[in-house]
Amino acid sequence: MDSQTQMKQIVADAAIKEVKSDMILGLGSGSTAALMIKSLAGEIRSGKLQNIKGVATSFQSEVLALELNIPLIDLSSTSQIDLAIDGADEIDPGFQLIKGGGACHVREKLVASKADQLLIVVDETKLVKNLNKSFPLPVEVLPNAWKQVQDVISEMNGKSILRMATKKAGPVVTDQGNLILDVLFNDGIENPKDLEMSINNIPGVLENGLFVDLTDKVLVGRIDNDIPIVYSPSKAS
Repeated sequence: MDSQTQMKQIVADAAIKEVKSDMILGLGSGSTAALMIKSLAGEIRSGKLQNIKGVATSFQSEVLALELNIPLIDLSSTSQIDLAIDGADEIDPGFQLIKGGGACHVREKLVASKADQLLIVVDETKLVKNLNKSFPLPVEVLPNAWKQVQDVISEMNGKSILRMATKKAGPVVTDQGNLILDVLFNDGIENPKDLEMSINNIPGVLENGLFVDLTDKVLVGRIDNDIPIVYSPSKAS
């Protein structure tokens, strides 16, 4: 197991310690979240956690949960989620996030916004001083609007490309049947809250990958003297 996988595994295991029986859980997407779902399944099988219900944030997490016999409910069937556990592609000192590297950020944001608490689990490579300096901001767009949206983003000093699939011809298609523009702004993102609103106001945009003022707690995995450890950083004011 390489060092990054070790960091992801230990932080995924640590996240499960935040889970109590009888909870409705938001099940995140991505590699770290997948490890968390597997750890959750182990705790359910052992009987340590009982009466757990999951709300999947993507087809990926739904399939994995069903394979591991974790009971699932639809997002529309519950008015409250006790705890959502998810990963992030970038996180700044103020706990603002970029998500959507796996093109799941629309459902992830729906689940996060309904959760009483959002717990983000990452390895230390995801910590950044400023968002969007290197990792592009995903913007989900209607298929027939992507070029129009791209032109508007260009006027906002953002350079965007249509995300292309790696194992099929053509672009990535989201779980909602839309396309993804990956955007880098000239100087990164200085004001995530304003930018999130501005992009979402562009006709043809469904949602973007900025998660602003949603995160309650962060767990970070790191390697210290060849030993994987977990810590919880304080949120910068």
